[in-house]
Amino acid sequence: MAGTFTTRTIDITTGSTETLHDLTNACSAFLREAAHGRNGLLNIFTPHATSGLAVIETGAGSDDDLLAALRDVLPADDRWQDRHGSPGHRSAHMLPALVPPHATLPVVDGELELGTSQSVVLVHTERDSPECQVRLSFLG
Repeated sequence: MAGTFTTRTIDITTGSTETLHDLTNACSAFLREAAHGRNGLLNIFTPHATSGLAVIETGAGSDDDLLAALRDVLPADDRWQDRHGSPGHRSAHMLPALVPPHATLPVVDGELELGTSQSVVLVHTERDSPECQVRLSFLG
């Protein structure tokens, strides 16, 4: 059987504060429609210069810890040479170097293969743009 490729873009409203948006349920719903019980790969990509994707534990404080660590490493002040947008926006352009804008994850029998307590999250620290897109692509 030849491999199949299915892709879809979803819109995420992140609001005007830094946030982690859990994409795990959206990924699972997409795979129910696209994978049909097959094995393959799920690629997740966000086409924004100020967002990234992470696989982490959520709900036990790790999400807040990640945002705090990013604030420490990428402070929203005027030290950045990038002069696009507000001072808080400038540091967000460094985020994809630390939290990449893509992830590729295994799909086994049509289901996302994550470890215990792992979630797929969109990391968005930029406050000027409250909307993001995420592209989900299944190859199987």
